[in-house]
Amino acid sequence: MALRLVADFDLGKDVLPWLRAQRAVSEASGAGSGSADVLENDYESLRVLNVERNGNIIYTYKDDKGNVVFGLYDCQTRQNELLYTFEKDLQVFSCSVNSERTLLAASLVQSTKEGKRNELQPGSKCLTLLLEIHPVNNVKVLKAVDSYIWVQFLYPHVESHPLPENRLLLISEEKYIEQFRIHVAQEDGNRVVIKNSGHLPRDRIAEDFVWAQWDMSEQRLYYIDLKKSRSILKCIQFYADESYNLMFEVPLDISLSNSGFKLVNFGCDYHEDRDKFSKHLTLCVFTNHTGSLCVCYSPKCASWEQITYSVFYIHKGHSKTFTTSLENVGSHVTKGITFLNLDYYVAVYLPGHFFHLLNVQHPDLICHNLFLTGNNEMIDMLPHCPLQSLSGSLVLDCCSGKLYRALLSQSSLLQLLQNTRLDCEKMAALHCALYCGQGAQFLEGQWRHRADLNTNRVLSDFLKIIQWISENVSACHSFDLIQEFIIASSYWSVYSETSNMDKLLPHSSVLTWNTEIPGITLVTEDIALPLMKVLSFKGYWEKLNSNLEYVKYAKPHFHYNNSVVRREWHNLISEEKTGKRRSTAYVRNILDNAVKVISNLEARNLGPRLTPLLQEEDSHQRLLMGLLDLICHIVETSWRKHNLHSWVLHFNSRGSAAEFAVFHIMTRILEATNSLFLPLPPGFHTLHTILGVHCLPLHNLLHCIDSGVLLLTETAVIRLMKDLDNTEKNEKLKFSIIVRLPPLIGQKICRLWDHPMSSNIISRNHVTRLLQNYKKQPRNSMIDKSSFSVEFLPLNYFIEILTDIESSNQALYPFEGRDNVDAEFVEEAALKHTTMLLGL
Repeated sequence: MALRLVADFDLGKDVLPWLRAQRAVSEASGAGSGSADVLENDYESLRVLNVERNGNIIYTYKDDKGNVVFGLYDCQTRQNELLYTFEKDLQVFSCSVNSERTLLAASLVQSTKEGKRNELQPGSKCLTLLLEIHPVNNVKVLKAVDSYIWVQFLYPHVESHPLPENRLLLISEEKYIEQFRIHVAQEDGNRVVIKNSGHLPRDRIAEDFVWAQWDMSEQRLYYIDLKKSRSILKCIQFYADESYNLMFEVPLDISLSNSGFKLVNFGCDYHEDRDKFSKHLTLCVFTNHTGSLCVCYSPKCASWEQITYSVFYIHKGHSKTFTTSLENVGSHVTKGITFLNLDYYVAVYLPGHFFHLLNVQHPDLICHNLFLTGNNEMIDMLPHCPLQSLSGSLVLDCCSGKLYRALLSQSSLLQLLQNTRLDCEKMAALHCALYCGQGAQFLEGQWRHRADLNTNRVLSDFLKIIQWISENVSACHSFDLIQEFIIASSYWSVYSETSNMDKLLPHSSVLTWNTEIPGITLVTEDIALPLMKVLSFKGYWEKLNSNLEYVKYAKPHFHYNNSVVRREWHNLISEEKTGKRRSTAYVRNILDNAVKVISNLEARNLGPRLTPLLQEEDSHQRLLMGLLDLICHIVETSWRKHNLHSWVLHFNSRGSAAEFAVFHIMTRILEATNSLFLPLPPGFHTLHTILGVHCLPLHNLLHCIDSGVLLLTETAVIRLMKDLDNTEKNEKLKFSIIVRLPPLIGQKICRLWDHPMSSNIISRNHVTRLLQNYKKQPRNSMIDKSSFSVEFLPLNYFIEILTDIESSNQALYPFEGRDNVDAEFVEEAALKHTTMLLGL
């Protein structure tokens, strides 16, 4: 399945055996039945109450006397601890413990059974207590009212030392939130007591709200109040220095006026009237460290035949409303859809019906979202009970008492990539799979220093992606698979480490997507941006504010444009061909950087590469250095699959089917990189050309050269001249290659080919260069004509002119180096060429 739920905690496995062991110890000591006694049927009363910021889990159960027992599971030590036993038959529905485990806050309701009324506060329905744990001492009543009260201790981010003051939030069904400040003192060793328990200072944090959510990890309170029937989302940030700030306000186009009262992540709702607070409306806020802020909303459904839900991408300035129709609706659809926070993604799913994975970082194009219907086996493996999404990708199943860590399964995404026929699912699965492995994180060398199984699995899955791409380069019709892989891999490999990188680098080769995704429709609308309420920002708030400033002032939003790269690319190629370059320092800087890139790539490679890349002095390709190693891995994967070896570099063999397959892959890589102006690793064009000579007929080969599919490099042509003998067929090939070379390279290659045709080309080029600026001058009568033995007067006259020009040039530029070509060489070449033409 695309979503993997890994159990971090299970009441049945992590708590129940410990309780049974406590019971056995109690019976062995003769203590008889005690507060820790748990019979088999008592397991039904065992349930999770809350998950604190440090990951500790508070649970409760009732012993055989009906007393309420509070326990804590430490997620770090994997140990259980008995916190408190309350000797009353009450029902607990909210509980929280401070970080030092010295204070316990709990809200309890009276039992509905006859004769079990609350003796402490007979006139109230809900009793909120503050209990001293070490040692068991005072019990202070904070609230005794007819409305429900939820409690939550604040956890400061600095936990290195106990704070003299604890802060406790009380959230009332009467639509107000208070903060109690509780001063504690340490007496007689470890004895911790509440100071001035008769009067605890309190602050009114919020009021007149209809919905609230607690972010335990980041210590944030989100709530919505209604102003003139408008839903205004607000956020309060609590700090370690006992202060708090209202961070922002933003209007939301949703209707909550008739939806009652709703709380999210303030513990687990187990109270008897929970149906009163659950009207199938789902609303939650998700954030991540990159500055994203998403509000996920699903209204109450009048009919289960069609589901509508919205995601407000606050950090992007727009919202998307999705609608999907359900097939085979059965009675098991009793709960609303579930939203899960998966960091860079948000998962929306209705068990047994659909699973929708939304890209939070790049929500503009729907092709970056993965939508799977109920026919997909990946959905059937997800729990069918409602799940509660906590911070840090934690998911709580209140029914079973299990705490999961929600992860995207790279292996399942790879399987989907291989099996699906839809381009949109291939696009989404590819991006999700690369994100799971953080792009090519192993290319950065991080994985080489770790030997754990998870890293090896990520590496294996990434190599499988490369192998699948090399085997299915033509599998997608809406986008170029190699382009998407190179860009997406590069993006995800640097995104998590570089701030604001998504505003600079492209994340996809696709700029528009007009094809609908089967089974879902959407409407995109602009939304109002939040009004930030503070002046200085740090951490997450600084990144969110940066995103909002970008949305506000960058309209239309900037997209990556390769015009600068294109211009530099063309300039470098033109300079390379003509021999005219910019300053020596500029070129040297480029080449020095290329040497560093190549050395880093070779250092990160665990074993020797089979492909002869990065092993030649090719200044042209070193000038165009870029995203190299991804391409190296694609070629290497194809090379290993077809079992090719270094002998491919020689021209004395015919092309095999394996060589043709690799040539095809390299051609597709070249097409993908050319349109994006992405550089290739040194040696790529040389290897590509050699394979082309092996595999293609001459006319096809020349067509590929003329159309730019094959780029003739000096290394490849030199090897061709040396490896091939001068048979008629090879002469035709060599001549066809030479005449297509840039002038500077062509002159150098001609000197390496000992052949009349080569001499002819050299002499023609020499004469052309001499005569370009020739101005007729009075003839020099001092020229020695004794060296001319040819009695062909036109040729004699022509040679006499060339000799005169050469002499004049030598007099004007005495220190200019000569190129071993003179009038005598031209004369000899002309005679040989004439002899060949006349068949003599």
